[in-house]
Amino acid sequence: MSASSFLRRLFRLSNGEIHHHTSRLVSLCETLLSEHGEITGVALAREALACYQTLGEREREEFFDVLAKTFSPSPDAVGQAADAYRADPIPENLIRLQESAESLRPELFRRLNAAPGATAALVEMRRLILKGIATHPQWKVLDNDLLKLLRSWFNRGFLRMERIDWHTPAIVLEKLMQYEAVHAIQGWGDLRRRLEADRRCFAFFHPQLPDEPLVFIEVALTRGMSTRVQPLLEVGSSVSSSGEADSAMFYSITNCQEGLRGISFGNLLIKQVAEELQREVPQLRTFATLSPIPGFRRWLEGCRARLAIGPQGEERIALLQKIEQRGWHEAAVSDSLANLLLQLCAWYLMHEKQDAEPSDRVARFHLGNGAALERLNWLGDTSDPGLARSAGIMANYLYRLSELERNHDRYFRQHEVVASRAVAKLARDCPLAALASASAPGP
Repeated sequence: MSASSFLRRLFRLSNGEIHHHTSRLVSLCETLLSEHGEITGVALAREALACYQTLGEREREEFFDVLAKTFSPSPDAVGQAADAYRADPIPENLIRLQESAESLRPELFRRLNAAPGATAALVEMRRLILKGIATHPQWKVLDNDLLKLLRSWFNRGFLRMERIDWHTPAIVLEKLMQYEAVHAIQGWGDLRRRLEADRRCFAFFHPQLPDEPLVFIEVALTRGMSTRVQPLLEVGSSVSSSGEADSAMFYSITNCQEGLRGISFGNLLIKQVAEELQREVPQLRTFATLSPIPGFRRWLEGCRARLAIGPQGEERIALLQKIEQRGWHEAAVSDSLANLLLQLCAWYLMHEKQDAEPSDRVARFHLGNGAALERLNWLGDTSDPGLARSAGIMANYLYRLSELERNHDRYFRQHEVVASRAVAKLARDCPLAALASASAPGP
């Protein structure tokens, strides 16, 4: 049975009435899969893509449902091939099993990608699938198929790194302002300051998305390791000469394409940018981040019950209640509150885990790249988002280029959080350390 007739039969059996545009698109996809001519295939791909882009929200959902169900392998065929291979594990039976277990979707996506603009459309398609996957769990197979293809299409060999400056085309500069997710860019004046002589911005691009940055990184060239982000973001701050700098501070990394979630570009970009900066500004000795700690406040709310245990529990809870008051950081902050929050933050980054890795996503990213958790900075970000997500605390992750590979191995092989002595001491002094020790099973 041909792929086309097989799909039609399954489509008739498993679907009721659907919209006319959805039905037409499914028919075009069936025809595209059965077409062997290259020129005709490109024309069909263009027509199918154009039809897809006319679908409304409900019609798209119908199409995704059809892709998930009708374009999947036949369970009977897979079972029969598996039985044959189990009974006689010869290469021919293995090939038959592999072919029967492969869905038609990857080949459909590959053929659709022959149309002009299709790569961007498929990235957008995955964004919509990810957006709706919580309420449509059957779409997980679509996400899996697209992710595998996009990982191969967006591998390092196809990416080009470009420096972004004030002479970069306006369409790209506008995208930076639109996508910036860490420290919002407040208009063209703000953007221009971020591209001055003591700043750098680099981005990865793909040939199929020439005006769409995939990820970009913003860097400040400074004297010493920065502890606060507001001076770096000040639009009216004086511009220093890059020749005076000894440190490169990565203060913002933004992944721009939600449809490429799960494909890591930031780690490649950081290492390439560090090497580029070292060539351009040879006196640079320190490569570090000034990073947010986005999950700290949320985690802190969840561990209040644990912090209330013990003779000083009430005092700790009373201290923490102060950060609920608006403007708390502008008044005189006691050393007791600062020390408690820094200790809790160090414990959170070093010991709170999710599947053996740190709960904090930014920590996972930098530690996985081989960086070390060097320092925690009290009131490093006093913006409303910074106070809301991490009580104003920021982290410096240090990229020692000679130690990246070793730290990377320690992190993934032993799940070790490589941290400085100062941060490790803060974690040891945390009240949760004593509670964890008291509750640990004896020998």
